[in-house]
Amino acid sequence: MSGSEVLLSAHGVHAWYGESHILHGVDFEVKTGELVTLLGRNGAGRTTTLKSILGLVGKRTGSIKIGGVESIGLPTHRIARLGLGYCPEERGIFSSLSCEENLLMPPAVGSGGLSLDEIYAMFPNLKERRNSQGTRLSGGEQQMLAMARILRTGAKVLLLDEITEGLAPVIVQTLGRVIRQLKEKGMTMVMVEQNFRFAAPLADRHYVMEHGKIAAVVEKHELKAKEGMLHEYLGV
Repeated sequence: MSGSEVLLSAHGVHAWYGESHILHGVDFEVKTGELVTLLGRNGAGRTTTLKSILGLVGKRTGSIKIGGVESIGLPTHRIARLGLGYCPEERGIFSSLSCEENLLMPPAVGSGGLSLDEIYAMFPNLKERRNSQGTRLSGGEQQMLAMARILRTGAKVLLLDEITEGLAPVIVQTLGRVIRQLKEKGMTMVMVEQNFRFAAPLADRHYVMEHGKIAAVVEKHELKAKEGMLHEYLGV
């Protein structure tokens, strides 16, 4: 169930990489227990929005509050400690470490992180491969590991960047099941996703991005009515 407390909010966020002005006044909010998506074509600014929340862009202005704390002036390590977990598109698996060593690596950023047993119950594949080197895991297993790793940290907000990209349908189904379980546990998530069929049944709200701005907001109950508009924006 969605709570009423706004856990993450962005207002008037501009972001730059060097001279390139990528975000042009992004506004959105996520309440406790909600899953929202950032939809849009490539280059719309979705991943830059996640990186702006984390402070991983060259320059950012505006307001980004995490749990009520203004984070726009904070260094990246302080921002993470406000309770963010980031699953990047490139996954970032340590190839020389085993699956289990990868899981044990991240520091806690909050209380309530999942235990190894809970992780292995959620991702049985990882239990089977726990002694395998990172390089020996399939793409799907690496994606599961990247997601499982942030669940160990006790993060309050999960930022998930293109977690289904290039994966077999059976792995995509597994990730969908895991996300539903996390929602039941009350986790709060922001998901950048190209696969609209995957995202649509999971999300409470969709923010459609175009040219570095939020171009449209679609609540779950409006999906059917706004399907045509979404097709136009996303080309799906």
